[in-house]
Amino acid sequence: MLSRTIQLYKKAYSGLSINSWYLCLVMFINRSGTMVIPFMTIYCTQKLHFTVEQTGIIMGLFGIGSLLGAFIGGKITDKYGFYYVQVLALLIGGLLFILLGFQRTFVSVGIFSFILSACNDAFRPANSTAVAHYSTEQNRTRSNSLNRLAVNLGWAFGGFLGGTLAHIDYHLLFWVDGCTNILAALMLIKLLPFSKVTKSVKDTLTNASTSAYRDWVYLIFIGLLILYATCFFQLFTMQPLFYKTKWHFNEQFIGGLMGINGLLVVLFEMVIVHNLEGKNHPLRYIYKGILLVGAGFVLLNFLPSAYYSAYIILLFITLGEILSMPFMNSFWIMRTNARNRGEYAALYSMGWSAASIMSPVIGGQVIMYVSFNLLWWITGAICLAASIGIVLLYRFSIKKSVVVPLEETVF
Repeated sequence: MLSRTIQLYKKAYSGLSINSWYLCLVMFINRSGTMVIPFMTIYCTQKLHFTVEQTGIIMGLFGIGSLLGAFIGGKITDKYGFYYVQVLALLIGGLLFILLGFQRTFVSVGIFSFILSACNDAFRPANSTAVAHYSTEQNRTRSNSLNRLAVNLGWAFGGFLGGTLAHIDYHLLFWVDGCTNILAALMLIKLLPFSKVTKSVKDTLTNASTSAYRDWVYLIFIGLLILYATCFFQLFTMQPLFYKTKWHFNEQFIGGLMGINGLLVVLFEMVIVHNLEGKNHPLRYIYKGILLVGAGFVLLNFLPSAYYSAYIILLFITLGEILSMPFMNSFWIMRTNARNRGEYAALYSMGWSAASIMSPVIGGQVIMYVSFNLLWWITGAICLAASIGIVLLYRFSIKKSVVVPLEETVF
């Protein structure tokens, strides 16, 4: 039994390029310091004494900056390549994290949050393009899962450490987050050679017909992704506040939950993806994952205020995340070529960014004027609607389409 398990994990991780592993290491270092965003709502309300509504606006500004950064990052990536976009975004973002820790007023925190997020999220389309560049069509989903493994392993480490540091002094979070960004940039320069994707004549000729903004199937998918992500981001924005103010959990336990989420993804995602990859269209896994995430949030209205309840909810949301997010990455990459990959990656990142704007603002307003209970019901309903939308998208468009080789795809 043990031997079969070892072989299963070995197969799941085999066949990936050395540069994919280097990207994984860089991402792990970067995400190990991800401590500011998860605790930002608590920091703003408990330490800076902002209202819940003001805190929602701050988190919304993170989202607006993210939206702008993703758009600019995608444009620059397609024009100049992904390498230096990643390096500069990490270096500048690291400095801005440190500076954000010195801000005390609502206006200054809002301004720095916006600028930091714009810079930080220019990294995302460049990194997604790099992952696709260093992978093959056969292992692309697993390469994305490897990158997510690094994100979640770093998230697990950062979550546990962040909860402890927040308990000591919140300002330590900003220093650690900034320094790990800078370290990640230096590691990327050290490990990965400069690479600029070259565009073939065929890519240039087909560019007009392969724009992400003319691909109606992809645009519908992005709309549904925004609905889902708006719900998922409650995990990092309003759910920690709910656990702190309503269920009276301390920061260490909340950080521990985030860490466990990351560890579960690390332990099981690659194996699950290895067993599912290629057996069904990605959309058929995505809708199931969205349903599980929605169910996890709705359980907040049914389960008692207890540690075991938080663990049960976490299992639902984490399994939903594992079934949805790796295959979302596969779906958008399937529709790209070397010429337009940055644009598709940017629009994908912008979808998440738009959700990060709406999630805290909507959550803050619902909590302020009604209750947490209504927020969890709304979250479940939106996930259900997004899941149904994914099913309809598959049945009425994807299922009827002809599969075209990746680098020849034209929409």
